[in-house]
Amino acid sequence: MTERTYIDAIHDALLEEMERRETMVVLGEDIQEGGVFRATDGLLERFGPRRVLDTPLAESSIVGVAIGLAQNGCLPVAEIQFADFAYPAFNQLVSEAAKWRYRSNGTCGCAIVVRMPYGAGIRGALYHSQSIEALLAHVPGLKVVAPSTPADAQGLLKAAIADPDPVVYFEHKKAYRMLKEDVDGGVVRIGEAALRRTGDDITVISYGLMAHECLEAAGELAEAGEVDATVLDLRTLAPLDRTAILAAAARTGKVLIVHEDNISGGIGAEVAALIAEHAFDALDAPVRRLASPDVPAMPFNAGMEEFCLPSRAKIAGAMRELARY
Repeated sequence: MTERTYIDAIHDALLEEMERRETMVVLGEDIQEGGVFRATDGLLERFGPRRVLDTPLAESSIVGVAIGLAQNGCLPVAEIQFADFAYPAFNQLVSEAAKWRYRSNGTCGCAIVVRMPYGAGIRGALYHSQSIEALLAHVPGLKVVAPSTPADAQGLLKAAIADPDPVVYFEHKKAYRMLKEDVDGGVVRIGEAALRRTGDDITVISYGLMAHECLEAAGELAEAGEVDATVLDLRTLAPLDRTAILAAAARTGKVLIVHEDNISGGIGAEVAALIAEHAFDALDAPVRRLASPDVPAMPFNAGMEEFCLPSRAKIAGAMRELARY
């Protein structure tokens, strides 16, 4: 067990997998210099420019080249510098990578990983704060993960690299150097949620950085003797862990879903529909969601950003209200 930050855990996974897999390559903007967040620091010196590829500022090209590499025997891990800039690559992701196994009648996959730093809370404003995970979790053929801890960041990245089909890997920018824990280097299976806390009053479901806010809010309310909450961390957004979600909902009969993305059409909507369809008889209250409002972009102003984002205090308030229902 080694104490590592969230970004350290991502770097370690890349390093270890490149050492293990001679065909693995990484590519993206400025990654030979370590990338803007230093996730690929030192990889150029270790593996050389044929395996650590700097690219132009052209996201469609980055993902398109990754697809071509995958079809020619390589294991590419592409980095989109900020998830906000991934939209030009959607055609490659949605129309090509996601459909490769289907269009080949199952004879071959498209083994690529696309890393995307996402999320707000750093005053990055409209072009450096977006949460776009729900857009890609909607696409059949793509797996989508969003780890919330350093151990999961490392374990899910290793699992993504080993997967024979495309995986979009969302990593929260604010978590990079904020979160630190012991990491054992193990693989975390894609598609399995993590039960972070058990309680009998309500169930809170989240992912990414918001899972920490939920845990902290749950801890405060439990210590005060107000609410005893179960907290489920989805970890994988596509495919969802239906079994874990339904079990967590049935445990308490009251469910709050929290995410940073805007509320309409988000992951929370899909989780709420799943619970309503398959666990309705176990519910003692309507499923509730807490998320960012439907504004076109995350504001730069600190007070406005704080207003938009779910927070520990907002989550605690929603938990109290649901528990009283």
